[in-house]
Amino acid sequence: MAAELDIITFGRSGVDLYPLAVGTGLEDVHSFGKFLGGSPANVAVAAARLGHAPALISGVGDDPFGRYVKQELVRLGVSDRFVVTDPVLKTPITFCEIYPPDDFPLYFYRKPSAPDLQVTPEDLDLAAIGEVPLFWFSGTGLSEEPSRSAHHAALQARGRTRHTVFDLDYRPMFWSSPEEAREQYREALQYATVAVGNREECEVAVGETEPERAADALLEAGVEIAIVKQGPKGVLGKTRDERVEVAPNMIQVINGLGAGDSFGGSLCHGLLTGQGLEETLTRCNAAGAIVTSRLECSTAMPTTEEIDLLIAGGDPNGGRTIEQMLSDIRARGTEQEARA
Repeated sequence: MAAELDIITFGRSGVDLYPLAVGTGLEDVHSFGKFLGGSPANVAVAAARLGHAPALISGVGDDPFGRYVKQELVRLGVSDRFVVTDPVLKTPITFCEIYPPDDFPLYFYRKPSAPDLQVTPEDLDLAAIGEVPLFWFSGTGLSEEPSRSAHHAALQARGRTRHTVFDLDYRPMFWSSPEEAREQYREALQYATVAVGNREECEVAVGETEPERAADALLEAGVEIAIVKQGPKGVLGKTRDERVEVAPNMIQVINGLGAGDSFGGSLCHGLLTGQGLEETLTRCNAAGAIVTSRLECSTAMPTTEEIDLLIAGGDPNGGRTIEQMLSDIRARGTEQEARA
């Protein structure tokens, strides 16, 4: 069944509700755009945009938002065959506020739990996980049972097969303490061949925030490629015999959310197509930058041509203003409602 897949991601999915107003608090917002959300879901979408055939392991509620998540995954090129429908819990929603260039508060509605954290080992196609060319999992999926046990089962079935990517993805609200997360991260690192995270996430995983030491600590933990995101200082990538540092792209930021997911989709592409580390990270940075210049996440993931254009010094948005982008989103929503 999974023979045609080249990527499986495992973790969060849900609905992002983004205000169709920039610089306005949610208490004063009246119009929102509805988008597919959840980091592993978005990574899968970003990879599909670059020509891959991904599937997502996740959970949704037996509700309209759950049906939307599955429909939108398929529409955006991601198989929903491994998405489990929970009969009790509701599909989670996430709100954000947008204050460019660097303030994007997130509000998660995932209590008492979310369906994606209720995926069990019995829900998994372990043969597909073991055979797929690239398996991507995130730290958040380790935060709660039974998802934690499901992740361990998946990793054991995978057995450190090449291109097992650990997105450190530390979200404090999902954990009782950083120490609890560190214990789980250290165990999961035994199975990862690639680890990617920012400085805070590296501190949780290996106790280091300085990029060089963090990358070295990840390599010592057993990964083959360590990638440390440094925000405005770019990104550092290291293997046991190579070190690459890539500067960020200069671009007007509208919404910084989703940049890491676009980075992740491009990382999957680089790993699967055999790109060198420097080329991979250069394209990852460009892919992330493009999403920061757009309002949404999942539907903002760039094409190969748009990444090429930004690297060459062009404008992948064709000079569109934020007002034009907002107008496009409203029009797209109207068209979708008319088709429904």
